[in-house]
Amino acid sequence: MKKRNRVSIFGVFSIASGAMISSGIFILPSLVYARVGPAVPAVYLLAGLFAFFGAMGVIELATAMPKAGGDYFFVRKTFGPALGTASGLLGWIALGLKSAFAIYGIAEFLSAVTGIPFQGASLSLCVLFTALNCFGLHGAARVQAVLVAALIFIMAFFSVSGTAFLASGGSLARPGALPEGMGIAGVIASTGFVFISFGGLLKVATLSEEIDRPERNIPLGMLASIAIVTLLYVAITTVVLFTLSGERFVSTVSPVSDSARTFLGAPGYWVMMIAAQLAFITTANAGIMAASRYPLALARDGLAPPALGNLAPRSGAPVVSVLLTGLFVFLALFLPLESLVKAASTVILASYVLTNLAVIVLRESGLASYRPTFRSPLYPWLQLGCAVLFSWFIVSLGSETIEITLALLLIAFCAYFFYGRKGDRGEYALLHTLRRIADRRIIGNALENELIDIVIDRDGIEQDVFDRLVRDCEILDLEYEATFERVAGKISRKLADRYGVDAELVYGEYLRRQRETNTALNEFLAIPHVAVGSGDLLFLYVVRCRKGIRFTAEQPAVKAAFFLGGSPERRDDHLKCLAAIALVAGESGFEERWMGHATAMELRNALLTSGRRRLS
Repeated sequence: MKKRNRVSIFGVFSIASGAMISSGIFILPSLVYARVGPAVPAVYLLAGLFAFFGAMGVIELATAMPKAGGDYFFVRKTFGPALGTASGLLGWIALGLKSAFAIYGIAEFLSAVTGIPFQGASLSLCVLFTALNCFGLHGAARVQAVLVAALIFIMAFFSVSGTAFLASGGSLARPGALPEGMGIAGVIASTGFVFISFGGLLKVATLSEEIDRPERNIPLGMLASIAIVTLLYVAITTVVLFTLSGERFVSTVSPVSDSARTFLGAPGYWVMMIAAQLAFITTANAGIMAASRYPLALARDGLAPPALGNLAPRSGAPVVSVLLTGLFVFLALFLPLESLVKAASTVILASYVLTNLAVIVLRESGLASYRPTFRSPLYPWLQLGCAVLFSWFIVSLGSETIEITLALLLIAFCAYFFYGRKGDRGEYALLHTLRRIADRRIIGNALENELIDIVIDRDGIEQDVFDRLVRDCEILDLEYEATFERVAGKISRKLADRYGVDAELVYGEYLRRQRETNTALNEFLAIPHVAVGSGDLLFLYVVRCRKGIRFTAEQPAVKAAFFLGGSPERRDDHLKCLAAIALVAGESGFEERWMGHATAMELRNALLTSGRRRLS
């Protein structure tokens, strides 16, 4: 089935970059300079590197579970619905506040230039961005791509022109030493202060369900985005550092535009002011776009009202969720934003902590269906290091932000307690990790089945009659050597219990078929198949026997057997299943993979995600 409204790799790059490039580079450098002096470029470089490594876990989870909600979905499926609800609501609030801050900047600019009242300008902008996102992600992403392309071009022009100016001996400032008492540890700690500049990198994950070829486009788009944006941040802050005096740098609210005036004149100043507005526009647009997917994901899981999960028939956009997000952004414009914006940066850091811990839990859970196409390197040391580092950054932001975040967490847990827990019946990966120290009966296969559905959807696998049989069949994983007669008898009894057929009749048919034609096709594979029963009967039992099933005295014992059967009325489907088994067994490395899978669930998932051609 053809999928519509899909986002390309450039769309991924644009969404991530547009959500990152904003006040974090056009306003924040002045505040950073007040903290670390001439180490501003180093702080941005370190923050970019830390974000790059921290995002590895996000990318792994996004390729394994490309679903709406991103970090909420990962946390929900890893740590359970209570923490998932908190993560979703906090992520929604953080992105909404970030969008409100961006719209605030645009409205102030429009009000100063045109005389339009601030309230009128802000309301118009909220309506504009909300309406744009109601038309669907594809249209919003297209606008985002155009704006980001223009923005990056302007920022690159500033960087190249400024570097050429400095190379020609045009430096107008001499950066001094680090502030008194500021050492290397202080510089590193200050990276947490600018981490909001890289927050957009996480938010691609919230849109991953709507990304074309997520296994390829998410890693490439996100890594390219952080690499290019980090280089631009370092180049721009270096130019600003050497073209503005310390007094001017620390006092201005538009350091990049003021720097452009020194070597590009008044036109350069206005070009960079326009670039700043483009940055605010892309941040506001990407923020509403990504934030609206949190209520969508919560509603799908029964943790929020179902209306928030409704999609528009034509655009596929979650219109109710988008409208709610737009309303929240508008109301947030009238709140004291400074402390809440700090809390938003804390939530971004907390998202990095949770996603990296989620990678560890999921890998240790033994879930056969957890199959990311991108695996974070240096496991588990990179993930543990990122979790500790980003936790330290949160603490370094101060007690006020921690208090606000705890208050928001309390609100989120109350929302779950009074609404979400009523519909909570799902499994999560932490239970599977705990199975090593607890009774395995406390968990089932619900999460495995959900994850394999995600993989099938991600890879665009069209299910056929054999796949449907595999989903429903019983898989026998035998550790002892057995004879064909013993296994056939066991399966015949199971068939009798499940379908009400005559066990002796089925057993006799298997024996007759084997006497007439050896159903062991080679030294590894056998496909015993019979026609029995009537009506709509079609069944499959998959058997792996590590020590082998002996079909004849002369032939080596086979390790894989597919016991297939059905009524004469299902003859066509019977033949399709025989062909599908042959295609699966004919894949390169089939025997090694078959013996290497640890559990029956892994065997089932391997059959369901086989690269064989599907038969209509």
